[in-house]
Amino acid sequence: MQYIQVTFSFTEVQEYQKDLLIDELANIGYNTFEDTSDGFDAFVDLDHFNELDLKEVMTQFDGELKYTYNVTEIAAENWNEEWEKNFDPLIIDEQCYVRATFHQPQPQYKYEIVIDPKMAFGTGHHQTTTMMMQYILSTDVKDKVVLDMGCGTGILAILASKREAKMLTAIDNDDVCYESTLENSLLNNITNITAFCGGKEVIPDTVFDVILANINRNILLDQISRYAEVLKENGSIFFSGFYESPDLEMITEACKEFGINYVSHKKIGEWVAAHFIKG
Repeated sequence: MQYIQVTFSFTEVQEYQKDLLIDELANIGYNTFEDTSDGFDAFVDLDHFNELDLKEVMTQFDGELKYTYNVTEIAAENWNEEWEKNFDPLIIDEQCYVRATFHQPQPQYKYEIVIDPKMAFGTGHHQTTTMMMQYILSTDVKDKVVLDMGCGTGILAILASKREAKMLTAIDNDDVCYESTLENSLLNNITNITAFCGGKEVIPDTVFDVILANINRNILLDQISRYAEVLKENGSIFFSGFYESPDLEMITEACKEFGINYVSHKKIGEWVAAHFIKG
């Protein structure tokens, strides 16, 4: 598969401005982001690239950011080589060690996850993924039935499985993410994850104890009604992929319509993850 790399360089930029731009790019199909010395690289598969969409996003930041960007077409194997140079292992709450296949194991940590992203979003390094992993580590998911929406690399479902969840369903509308989830499940010797490629329409009519949804505000708002249909009474939803204001209030109000109530939230930088319970 071929990919498009868009390299953004900024004369001056605040972290929250980068986060806002990344969020907008994610809405039009970009699924991997790597920091650089003066900005970041954004990646999207060639079939999803539309420069008119990109220019429309960038007009939202005219007058706020001084930037340049450069578009390059790259092959997947070249991106993987670049990724390997820049990927560092990650430790979550001194319990979970996330590494690539070319890193050495660290058996002192209770949970180890091996991730080969293959352009799929979700190595744990992004704040939203980190917070979702923190929620999983602090939540009793043993023998629970779990749905992971917007699964990316499958990292959240894999961690929940290692935390003894009984059955897991992982869904993403990107076929690269779907394949990545299958491959990473094998890498981690996980056999109880069933993956689907699609959106809310492929959510099975299963009763879920826990739903993990790390996507973005607009998709979450669109899918909340379906989550409510498949979540058991007193079941938990953990959301991430959005900001505290105005997103959290919008999601909270939308959830109320379906009997899903806000419990708490956490924040890293401008990003938020939140816990809701049905009933």
